[in-house]
Amino acid sequence: MSLADKINNDIKDAMKAKQAERLTALRAIKSEILLAQTSSGASGDISEEGEVKIIQKLVKQRKDSAEIYKNSNREDLYNKEMEELKIIEGYLPAQLSDAELTEIVKKIVQQTGANSVKDMGKVIGMVNKEVTGKAEGKAIAEKVKQILG
Repeated sequence: MSLADKINNDIKDAMKAKQAERLTALRAIKSEILLAQTSSGASGDISEEGEVKIIQKLVKQRKDSAEIYKNSNREDLYNKEMEELKIIEGYLPAQLSDAELTEIVKKIVQQTGANSVKDMGKVIGMVNKEVTGKAEGKAIAEKVKQILG
C-alpha cells in the first residue's frame, strides 16, 4: 500500500473517530503528496524515497514552527505543532540509534578514504543515500563532523 493510500484510509478513520488534530496532520501530508504528484515534470507516482522526503519536510516544518512558538511564549500553538509532529513522525521509517548511525558513518569514511572536514560533503551525501529517512540531516552532519573533525 502506498503512502497516499494509507493516508487516505487514516483520514477516513480520523474523521469517523472525530480526531481533529490527527485529521489536520493527515490532511497536510495528503496535500504535500498531491502537490508532488501534480507538480510540473511529475509522472503522477511518487517513489518510496520521495514519500519519505515529503514526510521529512513536514517534520522539519513542524519542528521549526514549534521552536518559533516556544520562543514567542505561545504554548497553545507550540502544543498544537508538537501534536501534529508526533502524528507525522509516525509515517517515517524507524529512526537509527546514535550507535547505528556512528557505525554507518565510520564505514563510509573508511570506504571513501575521507580524513578531514574538507571531505564532509562527500561523506554526508553517501550517508544520506544509505540511511534515507532513517536519520535527520542535522544528526548526520553532526556525526560526520564529529568523526572527521
